[in-house]
Amino acid sequence: MAGLSPAMTMHGEPMVRGTLYGIGVGPGDPELVTLKAVRLLRAVAVVAYPAPDRGESFARAIVAEWIGPHQREIAIRFPMRPGAPPVAIYEAAADRLAGELEAGRDVALLCQGDAMLYGSFIPIFARLAPHHRVEIVPGVSSLAACGAAAGQPLATRDETLTVVPATLPEADLRRRLAAADAAAVIKIGRHLGKLRRVLDRLDLAGAAVYVERASLPVQRVAPLAAVDPEAAPYFSMVLVRRGGPF
Repeated sequence: MAGLSPAMTMHGEPMVRGTLYGIGVGPGDPELVTLKAVRLLRAVAVVAYPAPDRGESFARAIVAEWIGPHQREIAIRFPMRPGAPPVAIYEAAADRLAGELEAGRDVALLCQGDAMLYGSFIPIFARLAPHHRVEIVPGVSSLAACGAAAGQPLATRDETLTVVPATLPEADLRRRLAAADAAAVIKIGRHLGKLRRVLDRLDLAGAAVYVERASLPVQRVAPLAAVDPEAAPYFSMVLVRRGGPF
């Protein structure tokens, strides 16, 4: 993606800027990381990734075997609490990465799943793309991983697939699911009880399949009715299709 006209050095020569690579690293299984992602990850000078305010980055853990000691790492720390992360975090991260790019260093910014599907990469991309060269490497999305884990088509023939965040208010959640041929409900976590009420009222709970931590050794697939509403992690999804799985 083209940025602004290149800056000039004091001698009037174009300043070489680095490229930002937005790399989708997939849902968790390192074998699902693309060959292109691995090639670029090995080549960049700087590797950046989202991380909790305390603890290790899941995105980094997925690709740890391809990060070398010669590469500089930047952890972008997000508070682990409900709601959208503060804008200041994205502003600070964009400023720091811009400094690396302006110094001529290529940066890989990791994102779980696919970088452009509800990715933490998107707010930083929006701030840097107008001014810097950016290349996006798609990754295996959580949608694809959960459909494969459940052995259930996400949609087929003329069906429409609706992707719905469980974080929506209950009335909005019900309205969107009522109109869907097939749906993937994401960002479950503490919202599972609300989602179950909605699906019960729409007579869809019996057709719902719950998937958590798809592609990982601890992956779980179960009927929605078998899941404790208080125990669903953030990395879980519910798949629903009218008329059953096929």
